[in-house]
Amino acid sequence: MLTRALTHSSAGGLDNERLEFLGDRVLGLIISELLIEQFPAENEGLLALKLNALVRMETCARVAEIAGIDAELILAPSEDRSGGRKKAAILGDACEAVIGALYLDGGIEAARKFVTKYWQPLMSEVTGDLRDPKNALQEWAQGRKLGTPTYRVSRREGPDHAPRFTVEVWIKGHDPAIGEGLSLRSAEQAAARVLMKRITG
Repeated sequence: MLTRALTHSSAGGLDNERLEFLGDRVLGLIISELLIEQFPAENEGLLALKLNALVRMETCARVAEIAGIDAELILAPSEDRSGGRKKAAILGDACEAVIGALYLDGGIEAARKFVTKYWQPLMSEVTGDLRDPKNALQEWAQGRKLGTPTYRVSRREGPDHAPRFTVEVWIKGHDPAIGEGLSLRSAEQAAARVLMKRITG
């Protein structure tokens, strides 16, 4: 089962997609329980934002690297050569698949032990404005009838397996802001965060 959890679809045969589907739900349940225990005074809205931050792909990929899952991935040679062990989507899915495998093999307590070990240290980092910066900027702009923010890729550097993006974002009546990231989404979020901070102080 562990072998299956570590097997990417590029390798052929039984892959980890079904275990990832299960692990995603198990992770959400366990993180929800941990949040309820650790933040007894928080309202449902803030708990939901913290949950989203803790179960998103980037966080799962970070845990996969900390836990050493990246080194154990089973990939097609072409995927391995193209940097598959560093791709957030592959790492995040494998991490969730491992959680799914732990749940099927040892029950909720086995999965909880893994999740608590690797996510508990991250929970203290979930502070500040937890909204997606792109959503926050869009809500701000539309609330003032400034339309929808416009994003443009101004630069793409690096090899295909490890690109770096530079993105500009505009809203009516304000100078553009620039953000960088290892994915298009993270670069857009960085640009939105810069612009939001500038216009709201």
